[in-house]
Amino acid sequence: MHVFFEDSGQLRTGTILSEQPASLQVELPTGRRLKVRGDRVLLRFMQPAPAEALKEAQAQTLDLDFLWAVCPDDEFSCEDLARDYFGDDPSSVQQITMALTLFSAPIYFHKKGRGRYKKASEDILNAARASLARKAQEAAQVEAWCAELQNHVMPKALQQKLPMLLYKPDKNFLEYKAFQAVCETLKISPVKLAERCGMIPSSHEYHFNHFLTNVFPNGIAFPDWEMPDIIKINNSLPLVNARAFSIDDRTTTEFDDAFSVKYFDNGHAEIGIHIAAPALAITHGSELDAIARSRLSTVYMPGRKITMLPDEVIDVFTLKAGNTPPVLSLYVEIDNTGAPVTQRTELERITIAANLCYEDIVDDFTDAETAKLSELSQAMHTLWRFVQHHSALRGKTEIERTEFSFYVDWNAAPEGIITIMPRRRGSPLDRLIAECAIFVNNQWGQLLANHQTAGLYRTQKQNRVRISTRPGEHQGLGVSHYLWATSPIRRYSDMINQQQLLAVLRQEKPPFEANDGALLAVLSDFEATYRQYAEFQKGMERYWCLRWLLQEKTEAAEAVTTRRANTVRLTHIPLFTTLADLPGNLSPGRAIQVSLNNIDLLFLSVEAHFLGTLAQPTNISFAEDEEFGDDNDGISKTPEEGKIKESQ
Repeated sequence: MHVFFEDSGQLRTGTILSEQPASLQVELPTGRRLKVRGDRVLLRFMQPAPAEALKEAQAQTLDLDFLWAVCPDDEFSCEDLARDYFGDDPSSVQQITMALTLFSAPIYFHKKGRGRYKKASEDILNAARASLARKAQEAAQVEAWCAELQNHVMPKALQQKLPMLLYKPDKNFLEYKAFQAVCETLKISPVKLAERCGMIPSSHEYHFNHFLTNVFPNGIAFPDWEMPDIIKINNSLPLVNARAFSIDDRTTTEFDDAFSVKYFDNGHAEIGIHIAAPALAITHGSELDAIARSRLSTVYMPGRKITMLPDEVIDVFTLKAGNTPPVLSLYVEIDNTGAPVTQRTELERITIAANLCYEDIVDDFTDAETAKLSELSQAMHTLWRFVQHHSALRGKTEIERTEFSFYVDWNAAPEGIITIMPRRRGSPLDRLIAECAIFVNNQWGQLLANHQTAGLYRTQKQNRVRISTRPGEHQGLGVSHYLWATSPIRRYSDMINQQQLLAVLRQEKPPFEANDGALLAVLSDFEATYRQYAEFQKGMERYWCLRWLLQEKTEAAEAVTTRRANTVRLTHIPLFTTLADLPGNLSPGRAIQVSLNNIDLLFLSVEAHFLGTLAQPTNISFAEDEEFGDDNDGISKTPEEGKIKESQ
């Protein structure tokens, strides 16, 4: 005896080996044996053999439209319909044929139980037919697109969806299905397929647009905003009789800080550290505050940047030479040893006399006699005495190492020419700027804490840096209070802290309390966004390092081993890479020679191989873990007391 039955969503035939009241032991034509519940059996038959019966039934085709038209409106069984269609005594093959037909046409017949069905309504059937027709049309369209893609031609429809295909794939789009199908057929990545189709003319724009698509999906244009009454703000502030100067990278446009020095007859001097004061106009809840809140920081990368604030606002508040912008100033009177005597914080305007560049300043200001040769050198020497005293109090020694600045000349070539310049970290000039920033951030952190005012403080315990609305020790810097308040034009955390500071100075209610949900949200969003921006900057620096290798036709270079297994860093550019063939017996810091091949600017990869060790160690030191984020601050690759590198 043979049976026709349903098993795991399929209709099968087999031979009964044994039978129990509720189940059967059945052998399939393949020889496989399985246990079948009795209520799954649709038909018992003697002839023909199971495999032959199923084969003959599958070979027959019944007219579904005719069946749907003649079957009853009420629920029916496949046996009844088989008798109506084939005659009163249908064969086993005919009954199996009818069962297979009904089972395989769910849009025509809805299953209601074992071997029982009900015809679909005319509306449902028409909708299902339209859906099938649409799917067939879509399948044909996908097939046509695939044919074009395999010939390295990007269809127009896919060109319009290219950002989605490359950066945010959506499986619901037909364009994605075609694109992905060809990628799987050719065994290449989506970006490589787009490149073969000529849709990635610029590797730089590919990475930049990838970032914009994920972080700025609505574009980087600023929404409508209204310029505050700057004249009214300036008229409300005193203009002090001092000439301040800033020290920044030569591409800087957002000048946040400047310095001034005034001398007294008793040998004391008054140092002024002046910070741009955009919070005077960008009040909590304003249009510009919402813009800054949405971006949270300026985005830096070699060759360009995306500012946190509109250029018109930056132009008003930046400490650019020739301007008299509003500033929040910390004045420190020091004695002839550099020790602080008194200090005060003032809200005022000041004349910016000069914007100095790192590259143009030498370390002569550290020598008292040489510093007397010019007014500026003398002022910097006074600052140097102060920072030496402050550094000694902190008890933290800055280790000299090399960092790198990236300069892109977009006019020199279609995709720019890159210059990568080493910069000595821990030099006197670097320490001068860093110590002044630490001092200000420490003192203003104490000022907020003394007035029990919330802020976005930065704390560090056991090498873990956290942002908190309450003050705490920063062990890495050796200070009791610390926050970021020296870059309010380009960092929203500094903007928030400046808004809080202004409220304290004016004896007004601050915008935020310590347990304010909005402030906690800013804290969380800023930390995540700032890290995201830093990762992007690091990725683009890697891109330009690879571009530099191609530009300079570098096939071999000096490198230094690191603590990371099989990982080295090139000596003269900040590029980390892995060497599969690096000998395991080399200690960290060993100078070696490596070969460099197969640079891929889309995947930011380079194939490097070990060529041998070098007799002399490298003369350039660096913080080897910068690439991996093991820095002083835990957020930025630049150490806590330093300034983020600006590139334009």
